Amino acid sequence: MRTQRESLLIHNTNAGSWRGSRERGGSAGLIGVIRRSGSTEADPPRLHRCHTLPHPSEETSGLLGKGVRQMWRPLRGALGSARRCLGVKVCRRSALLVVLLWLASWIFLNGLVFVHRNMFSDFCTDDKSKEILQRVCDEYHQGILTGDLCDDLCVSGRVEYKRCLYYENGKKVMAASWRGLPVVLKSKLENFSSYEALSLLDYPDGGAGGGEDELSPLDVVFYATLEIKNSLGLETGNNLTLPRLWGQRLKESERMYSRAELASLWALLQQEEYTFLRVLQDLTNHVAKILGSCGHFYAVEYLAAGHAWDQHIFSLDELTLSPSPSTFSVKEMVPRVALSFLEMVEHFENDFSHRLHLCDIKPENFAIRKDLTVVAIDVDMAFFEPKMRDILEQNCTSDSDCNFFDCISKCDKTKNRCGSKRRNSNLQVICEKIFRPWFSPTLLGAKAGLPLQVELQRAVQECAEMEDGKRRRDIRQQLYALLQELVREDTGHPGGGQEHKRRRVHTALNF
Repeated sequence: MRTQRESLLIHNTNAGSWRGSRERGGSAGLIGVIRRSGSTEADPPRLHRCHTLPHPSEETSGLLGKGVRQMWRPLRGALGSARRCLGVKVCRRSALLVVLLWLASWIFLNGLVFVHRNMFSDFCTDDKSKEILQRVCDEYHQGILTGDLCDDLCVSGRVEYKRCLYYENGKKVMAASWRGLPVVLKSKLENFSSYEALSLLDYPDGGAGGGEDELSPLDVVFYATLEIKNSLGLETGNNLTLPRLWGQRLKESERMYSRAELASLWALLQQEEYTFLRVLQDLTNHVAKILGSCGHFYAVEYLAAGHAWDQHIFSLDELTLSPSPSTFSVKEMVPRVALSFLEMVEHFENDFSHRLHLCDIKPENFAIRKDLTVVAIDVDMAFFEPKMRDILEQNCTSDSDCNFFDCISKCDKTKNRCGSKRRNSNLQVICEKIFRPWFSPTLLGAKAGLPLQVELQRAVQECAEMEDGKRRRDIRQQLYALLQELVREDTGHPGGGQEHKRRRVHTALNF
């Protein structure tokens, strides 16, 4: 049974709840009593805690807040995930940025190394040039290399270093004085060991040192001839007739040659410019002369080279460096040098067993001696006819693909192949690049209107633009006659053009 106290409590609670319900228009509940139905006396505070149901507006607010909380919970999770993803992306971007910076630094440093090796390593300095020559002398004293220049360079001091001229793609060029004569020291590579060794020297009985299998002077000339022909692009058939070069002395000598001599000779023959000049210097006056060598370095006569910026191309001031200064005036100089160009062209095209093509014609590649003889000093782009054909005969889609510097050919579009025959000539390029500026009205000034000058300008123009090879000889003869007449007018001596020596036809280069 209920006690009186409990009944009174329930009655009061119900009455108050219903009263409040009428006044607010809502419903109430006996949450407190219901929750206390199983309570004991041991929990008195919760026994008397009574809760009423909320007002409808409060209920709506609670439901709305609950909905908002329910909506906010996944949104908050999404934002947290987004923050985490954003953090991961930022970390990834930072890592990528670090990698890119490292890669850029690596490329930059390697670029500096490349530039240093390819540009600054070729930077011409006197200290480095002297170090190179000192290494040559050290190897000479060790018996590794030799030459007719070595004793004066390394022992007696008759070769005096002057200055470094230029380094280019490994090639070293220096100015020096040999017994008072200005010379240029050259080598395609810096070190003697960089050249391919003569394989015959690898055998125990090869070269010098005794034994039945040692090389005779004739063997040396034979192998030298093969290397010369290979270097110049000439085929070696059954006819091994030797040109008139230093090999003749080797052939006539009865002594054997040391390993240093053979190794030095082989290093020199691997340099195309040395081989070319050494072969032709006894056959023509229009190439620079080699005066001596030490190991892989060879000495060439010093000549006053041309300059593109000089309106006369060759400066008389530089000729004063020669032991015998030139006495020609500027007025005489141009036609005389032009005559020498014509003689050189005719010589290269007609006096060898193969036509010689010059594919890089510019003032810097020519020089003049004190007698105004034109000399080719840079022959890296000079080729005999067989090698010229191999160079020109390439795949093509248009005529522009068949241009090899100053040597041009025509594209056969049916075969997509360049013709092996050169279309232009040495004379045509010289007329275009050298004669035309020389005899232009701008340079001649008031003399440009003279009848002889006008006729010469017309002939030079026709020479530069000629396409018919049959007219080549006629135009050359016309230029020759006009230039001779110009020399006679400038000097005031009839027949002045006859001071030039008659051209000699050389047939010794019979490969």
